[in-house]
Amino acid sequence: MDSIAYTYEYDSPVKRPPSRLSVLQGGSRAAQRAVVLRRLLLSADLGSAALSGIITAIVFSVSLPSALALTGALMAGSVLLAFVFGLYSDRDLLTWASGLSDAPRALVAALLLAWPILGATALLKIGNPALVALAATFATAAFDSVGRALARGWAHRIAPLRQRTVIVGSGMVADRLADRLNRHTEFGLETIGLVDDDVHTINAAQELPTLGSLDQLKRVLIDSKIDRVIIAFSRASHQQLLSCIRICRDQRVAVDIVPRLFELLDGAQSMNQIGGLPLLSIGAPPLTRASRIAKRGLDVAIATIILVVLSPLLIAVAIAIRIDSRGPVFFRQVRVGRGKTEFRLFKFRSMYSDAEERKRQFEEENESTDGVMFKIKRDPRITRVGRFLRRSSIDELPQLINVVRGEMSLVGPRPLILDESKHAAQNWHARRLDLRPGITGLWQVSGRSDLPFQEMVRFDYQYVSGWSIARDIEILLATIPVVLSGRGAY
Repeated sequence: MDSIAYTYEYDSPVKRPPSRLSVLQGGSRAAQRAVVLRRLLLSADLGSAALSGIITAIVFSVSLPSALALTGALMAGSVLLAFVFGLYSDRDLLTWASGLSDAPRALVAALLLAWPILGATALLKIGNPALVALAATFATAAFDSVGRALARGWAHRIAPLRQRTVIVGSGMVADRLADRLNRHTEFGLETIGLVDDDVHTINAAQELPTLGSLDQLKRVLIDSKIDRVIIAFSRASHQQLLSCIRICRDQRVAVDIVPRLFELLDGAQSMNQIGGLPLLSIGAPPLTRASRIAKRGLDVAIATIILVVLSPLLIAVAIAIRIDSRGPVFFRQVRVGRGKTEFRLFKFRSMYSDAEERKRQFEEENESTDGVMFKIKRDPRITRVGRFLRRSSIDELPQLINVVRGEMSLVGPRPLILDESKHAAQNWHARRLDLRPGITGLWQVSGRSDLPFQEMVRFDYQYVSGWSIARDIEILLATIPVVLSGRGAY
């Protein structure tokens, strides 16, 4: 989930019925879940390292004894570094996490293999030891990121491994939370229902049953076999909510709290205390000159490599567009960038050339309810090739040209058209203009076109407030499964 949540983790002693999975028999659900997930992640790490060793040995014609030794070194090194980086720790396994939550640490751990593998290739007297070590290391990093994502994703689809979750509270914030949990099943949280004294549900939360009042929370936890409670704003008193937390602690149930002013907390830097009173310090985002240079360097390097590697695909797409319908290959549109500067965004044309003129014909079919964006899932103005390009997000690839030219970034706020920017340049929304717009971003991995305009702008603000290179890398990795699934693309 995109907002910060304060989390208390406990290993639940509440007795559960035996799981259908034999490996889950005995112990609490939380402990069972940790055991299974640890085994899955360990298998993913070992399998990724083994596959990398085999492929590297084949590509570089390594002898069988040396190939076995290289593969063994990769497997041992991968597991050892994963332990060092805490990728098998109980805390990581017991908390909610998506398939890519530990991807940055897994990537760094895999890349650190370069030095010991270089030593191993030299000892084994393998030809071009530096090149072999580099290839094996990068292959391990790539396969391991995908393998871990698949392992967590598979685990989160199994009912016994999902965390049965209750939302304490109702209203707008509870609705947003319920909607996020429904849309983001990759976190492995199964929403069971709501608990509150004065339930006032809207939208997504209306579909959830009310399990009881706050006084009945203990009964709900036991009867419904709850693993996690998320407190998301309630009209209850401070003392009542503290009592709820104590009940969860007594029942050894994990608790998350959605804090007040959560939209601002992505810029939180530290937790301090004054006389025992906790204070969350929110500073200015680290948009220093050095950080901007680092972000720009990453953009240019990755965008250039992708453009070169995918050049045959880009040429093939251009030919397909020209054959499919009349009009230019590229669609150019004025967008608003950093500091309100305007630029022309490049995309592969996915609509007929008269799409803008025909827009008025379909205004009544606009599925956007915010009065700002124009969205139709089955837009008749889209060409046959264009529908595939949008579904696969290939139509976005020419934006890499904008990245190289310095008008966009790989990761950033959504590039708004002129009409949209007028609605997002007021008050705190204007902060989204502090960074270059991105091809992908927090909005992209959180729903894409399914998001209403104000929700998208809120994601942009959260991204800018808590920007970091590490977060950019995490969003880039999270974009891959989103694009492959085609979720929210139309």
